[in-house]
Amino acid sequence: MPDESTPEAEPRTEKEPKKRNRSFLRELPILIGAALVLSLLIKTFLIQAFFIPSESMERTLHGCAGCTGDRILVQKVGYRLHDPRPGDIVVFRAPPSWEPETQVATSTNPVRRAVNWVGAAFGVPQPNEKDLVKRVIAVGGQTVRCCDAQGRVTVDGHPLNEPYVYQNDHRPFGPITVPPGRLWVMGDHRADSADSRFHIDDGSRGTVPVDNVIGRAFVIIWPPSRWNTLGKGG
Repeated sequence: MPDESTPEAEPRTEKEPKKRNRSFLRELPILIGAALVLSLLIKTFLIQAFFIPSESMERTLHGCAGCTGDRILVQKVGYRLHDPRPGDIVVFRAPPSWEPETQVATSTNPVRRAVNWVGAAFGVPQPNEKDLVKRVIAVGGQTVRCCDAQGRVTVDGHPLNEPYVYQNDHRPFGPITVPPGRLWVMGDHRADSADSRFHIDDGSRGTVPVDNVIGRAFVIIWPPSRWNTLGKGG
């Protein structure tokens, strides 16, 4: 009589691992694309990393065009709820009349430029001479000037306590009343910062539109030895 017992399962061949490998390779572009989209969404609406190429915020932030400067994280959510406030360290897009504080070399190698673009999309900051970082000193409606008898900046007649200032040059200016929707910004390294003081004759009295602000710097993330949160300076 024929053997009616259940036939044994055929031994597995090497085709199944190959199929899994092909399936993974097909899914890999989708996974990379999803990661890129997620990173772009976070960068656009929540948090973005920036590189500090200039020394205008020493010693709060270390910057150097030819060496390793600080990398900072900038949060964007808060300024969707309220405008920047005095004491905030902000990253903003420089107005057209502002000259770059430092020259950033742009690679002509298309491969290197593509790598930099992908890195920036995934949150690896690249130097950008059009993005500046300064401290908000006065906001719309406030009157700022320098200096009082002790060489201090005053806002609405009240001298500021600025323990963060490095190499103060006591450059005189004002009084200047900041228009609504604009900011008066200065670098902590007063002797090496081409900030609002240097653009008083540009038609906007050196002020920066609030709309140009990208976000508030809140932490130094690189190098590890420099890790620190960034609050108001005092």
